[in-house]
Amino acid sequence: MIKKFILENLDCANCANKLERKINTLEEVKEATIDFMKLTLILECESEELMEIAIEKSRKIIKDLEPGVNMIPYKKGHKMKKEHHHEHHEHHHEECGCGHHHEHHEHHHEECGCGHHHEHHEHHHEECGCGHHHEHHEHHHEECRCGHHHEQHEHHHEECGCGHHHGGKKTNKVIDFVKSKTKLILMIVSFIIFLIPTIFTLDNVLEIVLYVIAYLFVGYEILWKSIKNISKGEVFDENFLMSIASIVAFIIGEYMEAYAVMLFYQIGEYLQDVAVEKSRRSISSMMDLKVEKANLLIDGEIEEVECEEVSIDDIIVVKVGEQVPLDGEIIEGECVLDSSTLTGESIPLVKKVGDEVLSGMINKDGIIKVKVTKEYEDSTLSKILDLVENATSKKSSSEKFITKFAKVYTPIVCLLALLIAVVPLFFNGTFEVWGYRACVFLVTSCPCALVVSVPLSYFVGIGSASKAGVLVKGSNYLEELNNIKKIYFDKTGTLTKGEFKVEKVCPNKISEKELLEIASSVETLSNHPISKSIKNAARIEIDLSRIKDYKEVAGKGVEALIDGHFVKAGNYEFINKEIAKANEIGTVIYVSKDDEYLGYLVIRDAIKENAKEAILDIKNQGLKTVMLTGDQESIAKFVSNEVGVDECYYELLPIDKVNKVKEDNENVAFVGDGINDAPALMASNVGIAMGGLGSDAAIESSDVVLMKDNLDSLIDALKIAKKTRKIVLQNIIFSLAIKSIIMVLGAIGISTLWMAVFADVGVTLLAVLNSLRVMKY
Repeated sequence: MIKKFILENLDCANCANKLERKINTLEEVKEATIDFMKLTLILECESEELMEIAIEKSRKIIKDLEPGVNMIPYKKGHKMKKEHHHEHHEHHHEECGCGHHHEHHEHHHEECGCGHHHEHHEHHHEECGCGHHHEHHEHHHEECRCGHHHEQHEHHHEECGCGHHHGGKKTNKVIDFVKSKTKLILMIVSFIIFLIPTIFTLDNVLEIVLYVIAYLFVGYEILWKSIKNISKGEVFDENFLMSIASIVAFIIGEYMEAYAVMLFYQIGEYLQDVAVEKSRRSISSMMDLKVEKANLLIDGEIEEVECEEVSIDDIIVVKVGEQVPLDGEIIEGECVLDSSTLTGESIPLVKKVGDEVLSGMINKDGIIKVKVTKEYEDSTLSKILDLVENATSKKSSSEKFITKFAKVYTPIVCLLALLIAVVPLFFNGTFEVWGYRACVFLVTSCPCALVVSVPLSYFVGIGSASKAGVLVKGSNYLEELNNIKKIYFDKTGTLTKGEFKVEKVCPNKISEKELLEIASSVETLSNHPISKSIKNAARIEIDLSRIKDYKEVAGKGVEALIDGHFVKAGNYEFINKEIAKANEIGTVIYVSKDDEYLGYLVIRDAIKENAKEAILDIKNQGLKTVMLTGDQESIAKFVSNEVGVDECYYELLPIDKVNKVKEDNENVAFVGDGINDAPALMASNVGIAMGGLGSDAAIESSDVVLMKDNLDSLIDALKIAKKTRKIVLQNIIFSLAIKSIIMVLGAIGISTLWMAVFADVGVTLLAVLNSLRVMKY
């Protein structure tokens, strides 16, 4: 089983890696993944019993190594499941784990884990893990694990893992703001104190005291973290590196540089946090698409309800300017929908009665009534948000490499720094000289640039892809797209539209219009896709009273008496006349009236407009293209020649497609949309589903979903993947190169602590900013 948690207040990528490594050592844990960009922890265990033990042990590890970080149970959409019975009066009462009676009046009571009596009036009470009495009035109370009394008025109270009073989202934002500004103020104050002995000539002792005070103002947090981590057995981290380097600088009399190490490290961390948070907000802005409410039609009256409360076949009303909350079919009204939030495509869609609408689309014009076809959790928008939210939990090989690299890298450089400081002392070297060089070596070596920038690049890459209408389910799949050598394409719905269309009208002794009208008349009562294509081409309405003795012969055609004339439309054998068989590519429908042959129609699945250009673009990128289809040879070869794929295999069963993919020794991708494509999608290195018209099975089985439902999105995905990898390599090479140069120069006495600080925080900041360039695709 798998459970997800929010790691509140986690602000260090290297710390995230350290926690992930430590939690993965637990015997109860099958796999633990920490996503620093999303601030989430995903635990996987074999059983619920092991999960409970793993959660407790993980909490202890986090408390020991990062005391300020809170491990909070993740709640999708901030909703909770109903589990216990409670008494209510005109209210909803949701999940509570306590053992006492709860009374409410016109309010919601949600998940609570305490053991006391709760009274509320006109408010929401959500998950609480404390053990005290709570009284509230007109407010929301959400998950809290502290042990204090909480009183609130007209505010929100949300999840908390500490032992103090809290005020929820709004208060948390205030706290974050205050913390940020406090750190900035302390840096400014420390710098002012630092300037006094720097500018003015003072007594030596007073000068040292002022430098120490300035140093402590800016570096107390790092020193304290280092001390706590050492007491927990976690020695080698960036706090330790900075602390040792600056303390040694003080010992050898380099007061200005000792202070500069801490100041510029804090400035760099501050700017890095700002840049990372900005990218988080930018990429995660898609999560704001979540629709909370739906206008449910009950007995002719509109009632606003939670989307989760709407069931299949319920009728909802979508007004102008509103997002469609759930997938469904229009039963009344017409409108213009903007689907750019789902597909990245800004072209407006005109929808009328009978048309499907997807959650997340925005109604630009006209009020519509929609019959719901999927529950909220199965709706298009809900699935998209879930995919985007969990994408970065599957790490790329580059991210895994950096995690392992950081684990062994820091102890090694610390050992080398120690050798640089100590060994020369046996050869008449002085500690002032070699201790300083060791400090330069230590400060330079901090791996933050790599630990932050590599996952950030993939995070931004996935976000950039989602805005282009491409959903990538993991960093590993974005990276794997770069290794693809061959792409297999299903035909129907992928290279073609999956819609039959009359491509050719060949009349005999009558006009094209007459032939179409007669064929459409006899096909009127049929719902076969071929019949629909003929009716769409003719665009006529026929009085059904004119049609008598209608009969549909499976696999052959249809026949009926129309205005007293016997009309037939179907395949060559069905007409049964001595006529020349048409040599056409596609499905040929022959038409006769009173046994007189009137001509034939050629019907084909229309090729997508951009398919040929997309295939050419893919081939220009050095990739081979192959089409797999269950269709007959003539049609398959026609389509393959039209779009320009390198190879074509036809008359294949679903298992044949899977075998073709599995037999290939190269890294391959498979692009498909139907339920019969699901096995092939899973068998390929990267399965790519055409999401706009694709089946749920294909989307579930795939690794990448193209929401625009055209191959231009595939080009976007390939290009974003290449740009992301390029930037990841740039960051790795740039960071290691600069650090290596400064470390070598530091060891031989050329570089200074100022240069070392740049090699640490400066390089980190540049790597972060470089990662954000993926957004500009």
